[in-house]
Amino acid sequence: MTVPPSPPPPAPPFPLRVEGTPEPTPSRALWLVKWLLLIPHYIVLFVLWIGVVVVWVIAFFAILFTGRYPRALFDYTVGVLRWNWRVSYYGYGVLATDRYPPFTLGEAPDYPARLDVAYPERLSRGLVLVKWWLLAIPHYLVLAAFTGAGMYSSDMGDGWHTPGLIGVLLLIVVIALLFTARYPRGLFHLLMGVSRWSLRVSAYALLLTDAYPPFRLDQGPAEPLT
Repeated sequence: MTVPPSPPPPAPPFPLRVEGTPEPTPSRALWLVKWLLLIPHYIVLFVLWIGVVVVWVIAFFAILFTGRYPRALFDYTVGVLRWNWRVSYYGYGVLATDRYPPFTLGEAPDYPARLDVAYPERLSRGLVLVKWWLLAIPHYLVLAAFTGAGMYSSDMGDGWHTPGLIGVLLLIVVIALLFTARYPRGLFHLLMGVSRWSLRVSAYALLLTDAYPPFRLDQGPAEPLT
């Protein structure tokens, strides 16, 4: 009797965890002024991302010579990604909550949008030379396709800067909110999947992990188990 082969072991979870809890009773019209309400966050994030560029250069050489990402610098970059994700989730990345984002680099467990990255004890000294540009090119192309003619930028948390598929989906969302005060669940899952993919690529390009981002849309509010 032939014994069927054992199934392959499940893939380990990606080191970056992205979660989002949708608003149970969203406002019909708050999305009209969120751009104005978020101006203080945009100003602070502009300064914080300048810091990320400086940290990236320092971390690049630290990893190249020691194989380690200095923990304080790692926490700073993760904090900026976390902050950016909250703003994107509240604002025009997902539009899935009406709770104003907190001004903090740290975790806010009670906020609907959450992000964390597992700290790597060791990183490849050679991989740091190519992963952020050469190895990530396929992801950049796929993510650019998601935005139509748009371009993807790995140094920002949400990554979307021009109209495309994401803009069309958000347009449908705001129309649904305006007329029904309901967020279409399928669109929420899809936008979460695209955001999760984008943030994984950002974490990889920012040298936070050596784990190569999977080519898949992991949709829904929580990370998949595998």
